[in-house]
Amino acid sequence: MTRLLLVEDDSAIAEPLSRALDREGYSVARASRGMDALGIASTGDPIDLVILDLGLPDLDGLEVARRLRKGGLESPILILTARADEVDAVVGLDAGADDYVTKPFRLGELQARIRALLRRAQSVEESTSAFDVNGVSLDVSARRAYIEGEELNLSAKEYDLLTVLVRESGSVVTRDDLMREVWGAEWWGSTKTLDMHISWLRRKLGDDATNPRRITTVRGVGFRFETGDGS
Repeated sequence: MTRLLLVEDDSAIAEPLSRALDREGYSVARASRGMDALGIASTGDPIDLVILDLGLPDLDGLEVARRLRKGGLESPILILTARADEVDAVVGLDAGADDYVTKPFRLGELQARIRALLRRAQSVEESTSAFDVNGVSLDVSARRAYIEGEELNLSAKEYDLLTVLVRESGSVVTRDDLMREVWGAEWWGSTKTLDMHISWLRRKLGDDATNPRRITTVRGVGFRFETGDGS
């Protein structure tokens, strides 16, 4: 049974949401405080997805997300937030979250996001475990990336973005496909987030945006990771 961790201090949201998820066939563990959530995650029992409110009474949800990732949690994190502006969304995703839903939300929308994140997590587990293209190496199972043998310090979303581009090396990946695969099938925001992450990723790869060796912009379409062999 798929196990979810719901971290929400508002019982008016947590209780009906927990019941709805239970009816969907999920096993739901609940926490109303950030430290409680970290304690549940540290027990070693598998967690397939975390639903995490930002406005917790003890720790900010973003800090909880960072600590979960630092503790080794690789499962998707879906943020619940009343902070709808794009800056908070970008910060949340860089903290290690995979998607977000703004309050008030429709139950059907939240359930669709959960299903999409679980599908993506499953597809990553089943994908190739290693890549080595144009001086960049990826260890998918360990979520580690290297350039010319030196490990890169990447955020969770930078790593996911690089993985998609390297996996599809030599082919153009459209903006919509990148947003859908890296930020979630139901992402409705602008693609400024994608441009920012491409810029940061290029910098860490030592790529010159005006004459890139690895990540090439295909205007009006998307991006291509060059194979380095002239193809």
